[in-house]
Amino acid sequence: MGITWKDLKEELTLSEDEKEAVRLEEKLIATMIHIREDKGMSQAQLAKVCHMKQPAIARMEKRVHSPQVDSLLKILVPLGYTLEIVPIKK
Repeated sequence: MGITWKDLKEELTLSEDEKEAVRLEEKLIATMIHIREDKGMSQAQLAKVCHMKQPAIARMEKRVHSPQVDSLLKILVPLGYTLEIVPIKK
């Protein structure tokens, strides 16, 4: 089996800013999953309302790749959410 993201993260030498970016992305995706589950939707149901394919939703939720802003918005807008740029609380 290949290397996991967790193992790879531990091997990487990331700056604090890079680590924060990874944490923010993980939090964003976890929130998106929580919203989908709160609405009682499967990945397939979400994919249908977002005009996407279910495997794309699964890859995003599994953090196989970093989602692009347009992909996030395709999912969030039909769920009644959007993205907002706010200062990082330190």
